[in-house]
Amino acid sequence: MKPESLQDVFDLTFAGISQAREAFTPRLVPREVGTITRVGTGIAKVSGLPGVGFEEGIIFPGGVPGIAFNVDADEIGVILLGDYWNLHAGDEVRRTGQVMDVAVGDGLLGRVIDPLGRPLDGQGPVDSNKRLPVERAAAAIMDRAPVTIPLQTGLKVIDALIPVGRGQRELILGDRQTGKTAIAIDTILNQRGCGVLCVYCAIGQSASAVAKTVAILREKGAMDYTIVVVAEGNDPPGLAYIAPYAATSIAEHFMETGRDALIVYDDLTHHARSYRELSLLLRRPPGREAFPGDIFYIHSRLLERATHLSQELGGGSLTALPIIETEAQDISAFIPTNLISITDGQIYLSPSLVELGSLPAVEVGKSVSRVGGQAQRAAYRVVAGNLKLAYAQFEELETFSRFGAHLDENTRKIIEHGRRIRACLKQPEFAPVSMAAQITVLLALGAELFDPIALDRMKDAEQALRDAVVEIPAEVSGRLETAEKLSDEDREAILQIARKSLERFQPKPEPVAKPEAPNQVKPKPQAKADVNPEVKAGSKPEVKSPAELPIQPEERL
Repeated sequence: MKPESLQDVFDLTFAGISQAREAFTPRLVPREVGTITRVGTGIAKVSGLPGVGFEEGIIFPGGVPGIAFNVDADEIGVILLGDYWNLHAGDEVRRTGQVMDVAVGDGLLGRVIDPLGRPLDGQGPVDSNKRLPVERAAAAIMDRAPVTIPLQTGLKVIDALIPVGRGQRELILGDRQTGKTAIAIDTILNQRGCGVLCVYCAIGQSASAVAKTVAILREKGAMDYTIVVVAEGNDPPGLAYIAPYAATSIAEHFMETGRDALIVYDDLTHHARSYRELSLLLRRPPGREAFPGDIFYIHSRLLERATHLSQELGGGSLTALPIIETEAQDISAFIPTNLISITDGQIYLSPSLVELGSLPAVEVGKSVSRVGGQAQRAAYRVVAGNLKLAYAQFEELETFSRFGAHLDENTRKIIEHGRRIRACLKQPEFAPVSMAAQITVLLALGAELFDPIALDRMKDAEQALRDAVVEIPAEVSGRLETAEKLSDEDREAILQIARKSLERFQPKPEPVAKPEAPNQVKPKPQAKADVNPEVKAGSKPEVKSPAELPIQPEERL
């Protein structure tokens, strides 16, 4: 390169730098800075930040996030979402200028994350290029569509008697250790191959319980279509408070893309207690059972986000299964009654049925589905139409029969049939049953094919019948999956297969007794000689004492 040309390059470069320096005008960007005045258990009071908004994100020293919860004139009450042990009064805080959000997308499938989207499974960072606010408004009424498609849980007692539809909110409630989580996990396992994406939100549970649930989902292959959002019991109460809202935003992303999603809140009792703890620490006025006045609203705005969107918006759906824990079977407590009034039905689990070994322990009399019946397949309505009434009648008669009253033949027949219904509705955990197998079992139950079978052989008989489902013609099985009504020909074809599979469990007929030979005429025995000889003539009769005289029958006591 020639020296003249190199000098020209330097001159041109320096001229550009000078022009850029002259065009640059420094700008001062104001930044609001606050100061911590007090730190409590999971909350902090901050002074300053005059422009902060409700539920805006706040950053504390060490990167600890928080949410502005109480926006007062003098100070701000902030919910802390991380470890607050290193925070002290006088530390500086700053605004983020945006509300709290969470990562969403298909990259979260199969992952275990916390409510802030941070991974907990040790598989590296979460793959996501989109974020949604944790708190979002529910869909408008005109954007919703009726519930018309069933959500199969794989549990016979629920799919037949308490059906759930896609877009419905069905509450699961019961005392401790009654199988509430097991029903939710069974429902997730049954969505394999159904095109339903699942979100399991664990709120306030122990780490061991969450690890057990994740292990079951991985073992059954359900993590391929499931996201687990975890707020452990030792996490700050703020994380337990925002966990269901963050999980709902993740599920809403799938609904808004035209897909079907299922979300399980396990459980909202811990969520309500966390919100009560935060409200009391922030000096909000308490109400019934020390809960704040807006405890109903925090659950209603959460569950209203579950719906079935119209076809113009993609036709996606979000089904919610909130779980509530009752105390001493009291479903009329504050939080249970709130959730019962918000949701579209409830599944009540009875401790007495758990003691009897009848699992799942669903008490049919106290369980109801208000909108799921419209989405139930026609084949279910045919086979399970009178099942609920017969089961309720059996439970009433069974209670009456415990008093030892004499029962007529018809009453005994109803009780025996009801015992077969209870035996057929039993089902082990994590073993969902297909729709065709359920309809076959219920159809045989309604036709009283199980009644002659002994109760101790009911389990083997039902398994044999479920194994025989593969013999059902393909066209009949296809009609069971649709909304078509079960025809008489299809019904008879299924019953014929059921009779054939249950033949070996029928009791054997008793052998007919041989007629006895006619009685032969036996000779009459000769009269025995008189023990007392006749008194000889002229002799005196023997006189016996009163003690030696024989006792006459009239004198016996």
